[in-house]
Amino acid sequence: MKECASVNENLAWTGTEMVVAGVDSGAVSTKVVILLEGQPYALSQVDTRIPKESASRAMDAALAKGRLKAEDIRYVVATGCGRSQVPFAHRRVSEIPCGAAGAVRIWGPSVRTVLDAGGESCRITHCTEKGRATAFLWNDKCAAGIGRSLESFADLAGAEPKKIGKRGLQTDGFPKLSDFCAVYAQSEALDLVRSKVPLEQVVTAYHYAMAKRISTLVLRLGLKEDLAIIGGLAKNSGITKWLERILEVNALAPKAEWDPALAPALGAALFADSSCRGQRLGH
Repeated sequence: MKECASVNENLAWTGTEMVVAGVDSGAVSTKVVILLEGQPYALSQVDTRIPKESASRAMDAALAKGRLKAEDIRYVVATGCGRSQVPFAHRRVSEIPCGAAGAVRIWGPSVRTVLDAGGESCRITHCTEKGRATAFLWNDKCAAGIGRSLESFADLAGAEPKKIGKRGLQTDGFPKLSDFCAVYAQSEALDLVRSKVPLEQVVTAYHYAMAKRISTLVLRLGLKEDLAIIGGLAKNSGITKWLERILEVNALAPKAEWDPALAPALGAALFADSSCRGQRLGH
């Protein structure tokens, strides 16, 4: 992923407003959301290499896009697996409450279950209409790395990572793979490729197995509607559509104006805004 940043041209900064930021230091990418008086203003994403450096790069990109300086930011909350390595954060908050708060802000108060499917982990959270997390379940080791494994599988199968999901929706005639472990499933899928099984069938089999694994985690906590899917895998239709079929539910449709991977960073920014105002988010 190339460094990318955007700004809300409908907002104008005059140097007097409340400006806060959320940083999501993830295993695959680092995201920043800057809020101007509680409204999304500048966004950025960069690949995570060294978390400390990636956080600074992402913040610099968002600041430049918003024509801001570091001293303009009144408060910063960091989240994600690398949150302890964000040196300029005033506060650090787990991905669980940040993901819930971000999802409710994006999709609205009907959200009750948030599935955060990222590169290295999957998290399922129940939340209130105000975005407060009430229960959660983190993946076990056998569901870890599903996002990463899909990227490497796409590369080994000679398919584009961004487009492989659309090729994983064949409804019948595909072999079944292990849904117990992402590593085992990938090994079985590559054996099928070497055995000249049609690629569409292999891609579908792999997506089905990964969706089956994720759905097991969702059902362990319990599914409450409405369901919002965030994280990088939310952009993979092969995963999301199979999840919907397995769980027999329609997830909330993606929002054109929001990359679902940005939800935890948005939630972190909302925590920064509430902290700056002396309020408690979700109450």
